[in-house]
Amino acid sequence: MVARLDRAPSSYFVMGGRMAATEGPLARTERHEEEIAPFHILWINAGLSCDGESVALTAATQPSIEDIVGGGLPGLPTLALHWPFMDYECGPEHGPDSFIEWFHKGARGALGPFLLVIEGSIPNEALKKEGYWCGFGNNAETGQPMTTSEWIDRLAPKAWAVLAVGTCAAYGGVHAMAGNPTGAMGVPDYLGWNWRSRAGIPIVCVPGCPTHPDNLSETLLYLLYQVAGQAPMIPLDELLRPRWLFAATAHETCDRAGYYEQGDLATEYGSAKCLAKLGCWGQVVKCNVPKRGWINGVGGCPNVGGICIGCTSPGFPDKFMPFMDESADVKFSTVGTAYRAVIRELRVFTMTTRARCPPR
Repeated sequence: MVARLDRAPSSYFVMGGRMAATEGPLARTERHEEEIAPFHILWINAGLSCDGESVALTAATQPSIEDIVGGGLPGLPTLALHWPFMDYECGPEHGPDSFIEWFHKGARGALGPFLLVIEGSIPNEALKKEGYWCGFGNNAETGQPMTTSEWIDRLAPKAWAVLAVGTCAAYGGVHAMAGNPTGAMGVPDYLGWNWRSRAGIPIVCVPGCPTHPDNLSETLLYLLYQVAGQAPMIPLDELLRPRWLFAATAHETCDRAGYYEQGDLATEYGSAKCLAKLGCWGQVVKCNVPKRGWINGVGGCPNVGGICIGCTSPGFPDKFMPFMDESADVKFSTVGTAYRAVIRELRVFTMTTRARCPPR
């Protein structure tokens, strides 16, 4: 999927009435060029996953993937998106219209700067005597399937940046549960938490099971503005998540939080009150879904009556199971329920007395 925009190269910005080159890797030193080399996005969904992140991205609206790829937003580089979920190239391997050939070109260093997107956890191929856990295309030299880890070994050192989408790719997720035979891990565990790309960018993780559609598209947009030289280094937290998206806990932005503060907790599903006693982990999990909603601001786990099960955290799912059971952490944080009940009654008294009309 290639988007060619009929406008000035987006690696330029207007400054002082003239066109000035930015400092990004796509910056141009000459205004007139017959061909604008696109910035490539290589998306690998060959890790252990359900393709949930690819599906989620199709639901993004702020911005949508169509806005990003189709040139609907100013200042973006010309893009060439190689995404298994939606790509028209399907020719024979190593043919001129072969989808997988773009990944071989990236491994050979023939693409220039590119963004490597990884979906799914990375299995440990050393844990078995034969076969492979997962792969993506074939090795041209051996004719055998190319494992996901081998692709990462070849592409990551040449990538401008690496984006791990979904909790599986970020931290291992469901496939890294205790007792799994694959030794599945997230990209930071595979490459190293202190790994840096050739551009000096840490691994960027957008966790979630699946990831929030707009969190993913917004992070992708930020990186594209950064590659165009129009945004500073992406700010990440200690877990390599975009800081502006994962700064607050789900509880801090939840519409139900006021009930918790008053000690008024739900005891059954269907209640509009705080779900802490029903197993919600929102008090300790960094996630913006309660505030952002899911699609077009609508939906989201607690907004529709569902508890937070910690899916944006590295310990998911093991550390948050069994789901729907009140955790020791929540029990400890709700010991002041009696105190909060007193405060609630005092507030009712104050509201009642203040609501009376003054004597005339």
